[in-house]
Amino acid sequence: AGIFKTWAPKLYNYCSGHFESLLSSDSSLRRIFDNSVMASAAFNFGPRTVCLPHIDFSNLPFLWCWIWALGWYNWKKGGHLVLWDLKLVVEFPPGSLIAIPSGVCRHGKTAMLRKETWYSFTQYSSGGNFHWVDHGFQTEEAYCARRSSE
Repeated sequence: AGIFKTWAPKLYNYCSGHFESLLSSDSSLRRIFDNSVMASAAFNFGPRTVCLPHIDFSNLPFLWCWIWALGWYNWKKGGHLVLWDLKLVVEFPPGSLIAIPSGVCRHGKTAMLRKETWYSFTQYSSGGNFHWVDHGFQTEEAYCARRSSE
């Protein structure tokens, strides 16, 4: 959360505010980590995690997805992050953290050598969580019906 708050304070506050509202609306909801403002996390235990080119369409388009590269691999030869639409290939050493707008940025990774391992830890938030908060904790259908009757 510290990196997010430092480098993108307005986006952090937007995400944090919505997440706090969401948590306050339902006592059964819990944070995945005490200091995280992201609603979801994914662990990829590999040992040779593959990440084909994709866009995470359900994620909020302008929110960052945090990807932490883990494992034992020669980052000069493989395991690179590929941002396809930007035509960028980024060296991604083990232990590195990167934030990308995965809801609009097609991304994937390159292969590694045969005996290498690649794991990852990712945090993100679904756009549906933000819509739910913005629509007063009701479905879009109920929200629109209420708006049209006002």
